[in-house]
Amino acid sequence: MVEKIPADAGALVLSELPAWKKLEGSDAIKRVIKFDNFNQAWGFMTRIALEAERINHHPEWLNIYGKVEVTLTTHECNGLSERDIILARFIDATVHEMTTNKEKEHA
Repeated sequence: MVEKIPADAGALVLSELPAWKKLEGSDAIKRVIKFDNFNQAWGFMTRIALEAERINHHPEWLNIYGKVEVTLTTHECNGLSERDIILARFIDATVHEMTTNKEKEHA
């Protein structure tokens, strides 16, 4: 069974994930990422989907053109778990890598 992260520990973890916001009235976290176009957004989602499948933890998400909204929660424990934090960190690293590479292309 997956264990839920206690509220006090969750607050500390969220302080280390500044791009993520706790959803009001829920034990979920959310991040909105904006890309220049649909192709970039879809490429990002593909990378996340592959990692999510590898770790067997899948996000809830919505894609509208270049915008991707990602919500993480663990239904098995009805709240945040270490799985959510691992995937959030991977998402942050992927966004950083994609942004850094994009900046290098324009230099």
